[in-house]
Amino acid sequence: MLAITQPRAAYIHVPFCAHRCGYCNFTLVAGRDDLIEQYLLALERELTGLEIPRPVETLFFGGGTPTHLRGAHLERLLQTVLKWHPLEAGNEFSVEANPADLDEEAVAILAAHGVTRVSLGAQSFNEAKLKILERDHVAADIGRSVELIRSVNLDVSLDLIFAAPGETTEVWNEDLRQALELRPGHVSTYGLTFERGTQFWNRLEHGLYQRADEELERQFYETAIEQLADAGLEHYEVSNFAMPGKRCRHNEAYWTGKEYFAAGPGAARYIDGERSINHRSTTTYIKRVLAGESPVAESEVLSPNAKARELFVFAMRRLEGVQRDWFAAQSDFALDELLGEMIRRHLSLGLLADDGERVRLTHAGLLVSDALWGEYLSE
Repeated sequence: MLAITQPRAAYIHVPFCAHRCGYCNFTLVAGRDDLIEQYLLALERELTGLEIPRPVETLFFGGGTPTHLRGAHLERLLQTVLKWHPLEAGNEFSVEANPADLDEEAVAILAAHGVTRVSLGAQSFNEAKLKILERDHVAADIGRSVELIRSVNLDVSLDLIFAAPGETTEVWNEDLRQALELRPGHVSTYGLTFERGTQFWNRLEHGLYQRADEELERQFYETAIEQLADAGLEHYEVSNFAMPGKRCRHNEAYWTGKEYFAAGPGAARYIDGERSINHRSTTTYIKRVLAGESPVAESEVLSPNAKARELFVFAMRRLEGVQRDWFAAQSDFALDELLGEMIRRHLSLGLLADDGERVRLTHAGLLVSDALWGEYLSE
């Protein structure tokens, strides 16, 4: 058996937003600031279950919108979490932010509590596209927010969405151009997805919206790869690009199969080989924790076989692929014995490349990668 090590990463879910965008299916509550005090109390109670402080190398606050919390609430959130997850030297501490929320007070609080990078939900610089996406910021907020983040010497990551309803290549090219003018250290690009239960899904079902043509979506993605690479950002994961030394170390923990703590509504953790996820409803999460009950809604202990397959799929999201020796050391499985048949089939289709030491996605495989992994996960 492989030795169990304490997780060195932690994720905290902050579920509050001013409003829910039409495409969003994340765990959040909009317009419920009345729950913030109870949420903070519940989060503190949940974290006491750690029993002793658990130092981490990477800490990530996601949402929702963590920066929707203001002043004393934001300070209390940071202090509560850092009490239980103190940061190791050389850490990475990321916080997601909405361009409409950031002000001088917010960035000062983040910097004072050791935050090192802000992941800014820019999504687009085009006003019409922002309205379609139902964002509550305008393009000018993005540049203003980047200036504020840099004023306290934090790193900037920008999130961008492509393939919005009616989007043209000209709009996407301009989004990329304006993003690069801000010189971000990191950029994440995502094709718009229509998730069941969202307003966008309902509009799709009623013929009000259409998905972007597959060829057009491919062009958007390839344009991003080309332009971001030309600007010096390394394409290191399917959706992520970084300047040298600016990769998201927290996400790399996920992609390389490392274990991690998590707290908050809908938060998923991976500890001692067990995956568990908290209840997605913020109100149910609060009620359970404050009643002294577990917030966990689902849990699963992965078999060694399933764990190895999952490790391969997550690690293959990285452009460097999976090295055979590394995979064997991490999983106790030989890659070719476990997954050789499927790898050979995708090699023959030109979707994977294999130099004998490592397997990785080809350019053609990168364009369809999400469709490849289901069969790798089936025991």
